[in-house]
Amino acid sequence: MIYNIFKKTKSRKKSKIKTPLIVADIHEKNSLVISELHKSTQVRLEIKSLKIADYLIGDIAIERKTISDLINSMISKRLIQQLTQMKKYSQSILIIEGDIYETLNENTNISKAIRGLILSISTNYQTPIIFSQDYEDTAKYLITLAKQKFKPKTQISFHSRIPKTIKEQKQYILESFPNIGPKKAKKLLEKFGTINKTINAAEEELEKILKSRVKDFKKLLEN
Repeated sequence: MIYNIFKKTKSRKKSKIKTPLIVADIHEKNSLVISELHKSTQVRLEIKSLKIADYLIGDIAIERKTISDLINSMISKRLIQQLTQMKKYSQSILIIEGDIYETLNENTNISKAIRGLILSISTNYQTPIIFSQDYEDTAKYLITLAKQKFKPKTQISFHSRIPKTIKEQKQYILESFPNIGPKKAKKLLEKFGTINKTINAAEEELEKILKSRVKDFKKLLEN
């Protein structure tokens, strides 16, 4: 049996599907959030020493606080320092994990202080707050955020419909010019026939249809 050595064969290597990356601080390595992220097939997890924040997703810094962490960092004023440092990133988020409402319902000085802190974080530091129920909920928020960040941004289209016929396409192009609607576009095509003849028409001829807008039309073509 003779084999054709020039015949292209399909590569056995499967292309790796890229997944969004979540970077976690090494101090989070023993948390149950990390175990949830490890189990997920929707994201990649990298653990390393971070100077700022507990998690990084792209250019977003995320700090995670359990209720006890929140109270301790509030008393030590550590949280204020962390929020200030996170401003180095384009976006920052604070995740408060646990039943915050149980603590807030208590009529204590701590509950009053937490209310004041939450308001200060939202207004003075302009940091969004996510209230998660537990470590599983926190992991879900992080995964969702990573997936949203990973999605490619689509370019804006100025037209909702792309015409199919040449006649419709020519009118579509002329309607793209400022102050030229469907009626004027039709009149221009009826008079000049093509896009090229319309663009190269004399200003006096165009003025009969475009009126006072003719100078703007010509100026746009020349610049």
